[in-house]
Parts: sequence; C-alpha cells; structure tokens
Amino acid sequence: MITPELLTNSLFIRLHTGFTEWLRILNFEPTSQRDMPKMLAEFLVYLEAENVYHVHDIQETHLKAYLNYLYERPNYKWDGGLSKNYIRKQVQVIKKFSRYLTESGQESFVVKLRIKGKSSNVKGILTRLEIKRLYDATEDNVMGLRDRVILALYYGCGLRKNEGINVNVSDVLLDKDMIYVRKGKGYKERYVPLNAHIKTDLENYIHLARPYLTDDKKKDDALLLSIKGKRLKGFTAYKRVQELRLRAMIDKAVGLHSLRHSIATHLLESGMKLEHIQHFLGHSSLESTQIYTHLIHEQV
Repeated sequence: MITPELLTNSLFIRLHTGFTEWLRILNFEPTSQRDMPKMLAEFLVYLEAENVYHVHDIQETHLKAYLNYLYERPNYKWDGGLSKNYIRKQVQVIKKFSRYLTESGQESFVVKLRIKGKSSNVKGILTRLEIKRLYDATEDNVMGLRDRVILALYYGCGLRKNEGINVNVSDVLLDKDMIYVRKGKGYKERYVPLNAHIKTDLENYIHLARPYLTDDKKKDDALLLSIKGKRLKGFTAYKRVQELRLRAMIDKAVGLHSLRHSIATHLLESGMKLEHIQHFLGHSSLESTQIYTHLIHEQV
C-alpha cells in the first residue's frame, strides 16, 4: 500500500500536510480525513515516478495516465482490480486537492477527468417499500419513537451521519417546518424542510420520549439522546438501524448513509430537479448529486 512516507519531494510532502490540515479545519467526515490523504499520497507518488515535481508541471496527460493506471492497478486487499466507486473517490480527491490549492492561494491545476462506466453502489439503495418496512419495524415505546426520528433525520431529511448526530432540539424549527443544519460538511449550514410525517415523528419524540432520556443533572440540548442522557453516538444510531433492518427482514447492507442515498434517489425518481436535490443534500457541487442519475439507470 502506498503511504505518505513514500513521498520524497519536499514540495509534495508540504502540500500533502497542508491538504490533510485543510480537511481537518473544514470539518470533513472522519473517514474522509483518514482516507483522502492516503489517496492523495498515491497520486503524488505516481507523479514523482513520472518525474513531475511541481504543481505547474501537472498536465491533463498526466491526469489521464493516472486514471488509466487506476483502471489497471490490482486491488491490494483481494483479487481483481479497483472498483468504480474507489476510482471515483480517487478522482474526487484530486479535485479536492486542486480546490485546496486554489483556496489557499497556491498555484493549482485544472481537473477534467471522467470515469468510465457506472458506479456500483446500488446495493445501498432501498426501495420505498423497504423504507416503509423499516418504519413498520419500529416499536411503540421510547426507543421506538427515537428510532423513527433516526429514520426521519437520515432518510426523511437526508442528513449525513455527523449532521444528524449534531442536531440540537433548538435546531428543530417545528413552527417553520424546517431543521437547521448548523454543522454541515465544510462548516456549511442549510435548512432542510420537514414534511407532515417527519414533523409528527419529531413532535412525538421531543414531547413524549425524549423527556425519559434527559439527564436532569446534566441536560444536553442534543436531539438524539442515549439512555444515559448524553448525545447519541453515530455507531449507536447505526446499530439501531441494523436492528430495524433485521426486524424488517431486509437482505441489504443498510447504514445511515444508505438512507441518505435512498431519499436522494427517490426524490430524483419523483421528478425533483437535480439543483433542488443538491441543496437538500448540502452538496457543494452538482457533480456530487449527479451520481444518483447513474444509480437510477443501474436499477432499470
């Protein structure tokens, strides 16, 4: 596996460190902060092997050659080549590296790479019937009302893992039928609309269930609370979704992010414009949203 330690060019080492810090400052997902620097290291090591040691020497021919290298490179973990999703993430990292250079006032380069073929993440998309089965699997008690809010945040509102966990009660604007997302990706904030069903689930949880979870000694404004009265952790929310999946007898990999993928796909199928879905999901670019058009085609 290629690691940052294999870099020898002092400029690339400095830029790699700066990019890693930039991801941290902009509050990217922990997994992104972990994986993106590794992917960037592979790209920079490749450039060194091609005798490219400065940003201004990076040409479109180098980027296309690197993409071809990824298509041909073996998978280090198991037999076969790299998945389309992994290659897509590699391209996204290169684009984010270019963005980092621009936003930090350094010399940058243009990225016009296109991925061949389609993504292969369809298994993470639930049908509307499967979503209904998840809701039907919730129980009529405190934990069940909290489970419905977990589904409401990650499916109904399409939030990212950390966005959902960081929602506070004060962010739930029931009088305006909206949720205020204050800790979005890259510190970006947005408002997400609530439909009648989601609003009802939120009201029932806040007024009927959440009081039983509140720690009177150390009150937490977090919307989702653990049985100890503290802000619910992402892993616990994930485990609750897994329990619902088993009860609903859904034979698919279901996680918090696949709920987000599912609502985006369903909105697109319903005819919502990509630009509106982009705003709903909090994507910084339309390109990130366009992946759902590929997912729909793959399911036909």
